[in-house]
Amino acid sequence: MQTKTGSMIEACANVAVGYLVAVTSQILVFPLVGIIGVEFHTNLLIGAIFTVISLMRSYILRRWFNSLKFFTESDDFEVNQHKANKFRGT
Repeated sequence: MQTKTGSMIEACANVAVGYLVAVTSQILVFPLVGIIGVEFHTNLLIGAIFTVISLMRSYILRRWFNSLKFFTESDDFEVNQHKANKFRGT
């Protein structure tokens, strides 16, 4: 299972790359859809707002998935087989 710190580091790396992709995409796509005259610092601000939202989403989903029973390390076949045998008394 991944630690909370590990989850945060992974989420930050993921979101940092996403931020660069988002700002670049905004600069390229906005003019194509008629959004013209957006200053560079405004693109950076828009990207930052969505980056914070994305960081929270990534971290929360990672922690939630790590908490799900069927994603734990103890769910491998041998452990489950041992539990089943112990339950049956064999």
